[in-house]
Amino acid sequence: MPRVAGVDIPNDKQIRIALTYIYGVGPYTARQVLKEAGIDPMVRAKNLTEDEISRLASAIDRDYQVEGHLRRTVAANIARLRDIRCYRGIRHRRGLPVRGQRTRTNARTRKGPRKTVAGKKGVKELHRG
Repeated sequence: MPRVAGVDIPNDKQIRIALTYIYGVGPYTARQVLKEAGIDPMVRAKNLTEDEISRLASAIDRDYQVEGHLRRTVAANIARLRDIRCYRGIRHRRGLPVRGQRTRTNARTRKGPRKTVAGKKGVKELHRG
């Protein structure tokens, strides 16, 4: 498995797909990097030479923020929003959707599993005696 930006990329996939296994590299960025490094996007990752792998790695390191550095930057941005107590920071802190989605229904990904609250007893229950 070739190692690029600290990540083992899968051998049997085309290099344009394999590069997307790196955090911060999507399909578009992968195409840009391959064009810059002069590598055919359809070639399999296992067929790359050491020279091509080093060109890829240097192109990614030079122009893009990926993996640990990108994760730290995102975490720092969220921490900053929390610290200044802006609306988005409060939503992050409470574990609610940040980008204006509704929460009356849906939003289960952010809110987690339902916490059932006991309902009020009906009128029929009170009059039996």
